Amino acid sequence: MQLHDLKSKDEKDKKRVGRGGARGTYCGRGVKGQKARAGSGGEPLIRRIIKRYPKLRGYRRTSGRKNAVVNVGSLENSFEDGEKTTPKALVEKGLIRRKDGKIPPIKILGEGKLENSLTIESCQVSASAEKKIKKAGGTV
Repeated sequence: MQLHDLKSKDEKDKKRVGRGGARGTYCGRGVKGQKARAGSGGEPLIRRIIKRYPKLRGYRRTSGRKNAVVNVGSLENSFEDGEKTTPKALVEKGLIRRKDGKIPPIKILGEGKLENSLTIESCQVSASAEKKIKKAGGTV
């Protein structure tokens, strides 16, 4: 062995089977049979999972717009006494986000305390939230 015969591991040629020589005609795959054929890698795992997954029949339509939920307690922190509460105001204060560039329908729930009298417009209001708003001197 001399210096010009040395090769690094990176330069090592990949074994090319099926071109005559040491590996012969069957290329180390044995003789005949399914696994000796080209492209017989077997079924991919992901396909097996997809086939087992239950197929739901029929046409399903989901309404894309769900209510955005705001609690009375967060209105207490964000709005001052006598202020109007509208969907646009809620977006400006950062309590809700727009969905696809539109303000979603809003429902106000009764969790938390409310001491400011607020005027609530064009929002759905739960029964407990309505009690708290009216008790604080606000209107729905």
